Amino acid sequence: MEKRPTAIPGCFELRPAISRDSRGTFVKTFHSDWFARNGLRADWREQYYSVSRRGVLRGLHFQLPPHDHAKLVYCTCGEVVDAAVDLRVGSPSYGHHVRIVLSVAEGNAVYLPSGLAHGFYTSSESATVVYNVTSVYAPAHDAGIRWNSAGIAWPTREPIVSDRDLGFPGMGEFASPFRYPA
Repeated sequence: MEKRPTAIPGCFELRPAISRDSRGTFVKTFHSDWFARNGLRADWREQYYSVSRRGVLRGLHFQLPPHDHAKLVYCTCGEVVDAAVDLRVGSPSYGHHVRIVLSVAEGNAVYLPSGLAHGFYTSSESATVVYNVTSVYAPAHDAGIRWNSAGIAWPTREPIVSDRDLGFPGMGEFASPFRYPA
């Protein structure tokens, strides 16, 4: 597996080795020793997946402390434009974002440390996205910022967005409890 840094400290694109033959493909998405050697949290507490149709935008989501978490995200079907926004006060990239196209064809993943808002736009007919997280879902700590408030150049200005996601505060209205480790 290859670990590629992004413009946000601690956020990485992961590129696994893919085995292809006449039967199809085989992709190893996780290896605990590799994660440990690379300083990445991997004490996964929950795993989810979502299925979305073309044009759906999910995000920008996170959990507030003390239930915040690191996250590993990848596609098992289709393609998405994935985005992360740094919400860690004191980070050299505070308020900045990265975009990474995740696809089943590439087999790539994104690793997000705690303190980043996360979302994605479904660019294929449909997409299945898997999320591994290091904390258990805590509804009272579930939060987000509005999808169009962080300067992300999404593929469309009129995505399909849930009412919940439309109700999140904008980036400029969010008082972040996240702190960048010194």
